[in-house]
Amino acid sequence: MDLYAKAQSLGIQTEYIDGSGHRRVTTPEALTAILAALPPHTPRRIVIDPVVVRGGHGGQTQLSEAARLPVQWKLSSGSAVLAQGEARERSVTWPAGLPEGVHRLQLKDASGSEELPLLVAPDRAFGGAFDRCWVIAVQLYGVRSARNWGIGDFTDLEGLLAFAHRLGADGIGLNPLHALFDDRPGDCSPYSPNSRLFLNALYVDVEQAPGFRTGPDSTTLEALRQTELVDYKGVAALKWPALRAAFDRFLAAPDSADAAEFKAYRAERGDLLARFTCFEVLRHRFQQPWWEWPEEWRQPDAARCAALLNGPDRREADFVAYVQWLAERQLRHCKDLAHRLGMKVGLYLDVAVGVQSDGFDAWNEQGAISRTLSVGAPPDPLNTVGQNWGLAGFNAPGLELKNFEPFREMVRASMRHAGAIRLDHVLGLKRLYLVPHGFPAKQGAYVQMPFEALLAATAIESVANQCVVIGEDLGTVPEGFREQMADWGLWSYKVMIFERDDNGRFRDVDYYPPNALVTLNTHDLSTYAGWRSFGDLRTKRGLGIDPGESDEDRWRALGYWDEVLRDNGIAANDVHSAIRFLSRTRSRLLAISLEDLLEVVDQPNIPGTIDEHPNWRRKMPVAIEDIAATAGIDALKSATAERISAARV
Repeated sequence: MDLYAKAQSLGIQTEYIDGSGHRRVTTPEALTAILAALPPHTPRRIVIDPVVVRGGHGGQTQLSEAARLPVQWKLSSGSAVLAQGEARERSVTWPAGLPEGVHRLQLKDASGSEELPLLVAPDRAFGGAFDRCWVIAVQLYGVRSARNWGIGDFTDLEGLLAFAHRLGADGIGLNPLHALFDDRPGDCSPYSPNSRLFLNALYVDVEQAPGFRTGPDSTTLEALRQTELVDYKGVAALKWPALRAAFDRFLAAPDSADAAEFKAYRAERGDLLARFTCFEVLRHRFQQPWWEWPEEWRQPDAARCAALLNGPDRREADFVAYVQWLAERQLRHCKDLAHRLGMKVGLYLDVAVGVQSDGFDAWNEQGAISRTLSVGAPPDPLNTVGQNWGLAGFNAPGLELKNFEPFREMVRASMRHAGAIRLDHVLGLKRLYLVPHGFPAKQGAYVQMPFEALLAATAIESVANQCVVIGEDLGTVPEGFREQMADWGLWSYKVMIFERDDNGRFRDVDYYPPNALVTLNTHDLSTYAGWRSFGDLRTKRGLGIDPGESDEDRWRALGYWDEVLRDNGIAANDVHSAIRFLSRTRSRLLAISLEDLLEVVDQPNIPGTIDEHPNWRRKMPVAIEDIAATAGIDALKSATAERISAARV
């Protein structure tokens, strides 16, 4: 089998048409690198794809023409055999009533045997126990308050939830809260995490930590609070020593109720937390990527980790666990507060599409995450050389070998706190554009993912955690993609700025589907004030970036927007008028950014920039205590009145 045939047999698309209509063929060198990065995998012969059974009703799976009848099959969960039988025709009928979950299917015919996952899933993901409601979308790091340490924290989040409730909102939407690198505070993008399984400790309110006594002097804290941009290095320089001091005092009370809670947390998170604490200790010790560590530490090893956690490094490992416990505890308090307030959503959390290759997740799941492949995008008219996002993503063979547990663990980590999550770049459940390290972005290739199985795994976790799942499905997607996503109960993501017809006119309110989140913009797009004032165009041109839109184009768009507002009896075009329009859509969830409520011009992030623009650093112009006097509360309540009444019945 030649290189290209082998790649195609493993689901690698060796050529494609890019966004400019050009045919692209992946070079042999790049293809070889992609194949080398994937775990060894022999294409299956009897049943090609993972099997999905929906709703516990049984079902039928076709056997391939290569299968030699009869075929014996056995379905197991751990050591327990759930069902077994023999197929004398080219299909297997699965019994009804199989337990929900991911099981292992063994198949055998005269030519050999093979094994693959079988997923028993609910008919659909959790649909949400609410009609039409709304949430405030917040970049938590940028929240100012009279008491925080220069960065928004989980106590600020409690204040935001209470504020949102008073407005009639049903939750707070947040940028990813994933763990970053504590010793690299300048690497602050929430979409480039160390781990999607743990939390960003800089969001901990240190003053609420058991063991905390005194913090920095008020002058130092006030200086950090007053900066226009988050000083991540300055914040880290204060928070980490304060957390260590609190930890030292916490250890002095081993019989306290807090100590018992900490012990219970460690037992609940189990081996996963143990491996994370081990990894963090090693990362600080060796100060280099994990694949350059001494050989014995390049793979997670339970016995070695246990020895490390009970040896001279125990105290440091305990500190890592203590900080994660604090973050988990404070975030849980936020979730509990939202529940007590009767908020229908509570927390709406974002899940990043990938992780840093030198972080915990990539070390912990080396089979399922390919560290030498970066997720990206092929060339298009706005990015003619393609995009490399510098993130490692999942691969199909590794996920299937582990019964999709790494993926389920990832979504479960966010769902445990949330009433809704958004999967960034949900197209990645069907295919990922992967760029091998050392190659230009245009030399990547599309690699197919087991879409139906990943949708089933998502539905399993969604129902188990009673959590709505929204897929970020912006841009062009393959035919039938959104329909298949909707069939599994995943919601769409509708952004007003993009919702236009072929003539550029904005879609009317009745265009927006019920099972969708609707919003004016995203963190990667202009704020409403920036859009109306051309601020985003000026900023990008000043950075030497082609915004892909002329002033004439913008004037035309604004005219079309005013037109659709007038068609709906909305005479003005301010932000509250825009909110009123989106409030009237059938979409069951509306997200309004805090930047829009405060009429901020600058957007949180400009893709394609690093140091040229203060991405993920800009603070809100007013403190949380003053938002109510600044955000046009009466106008906002009027604009969202339909959703408030619908949500409160």
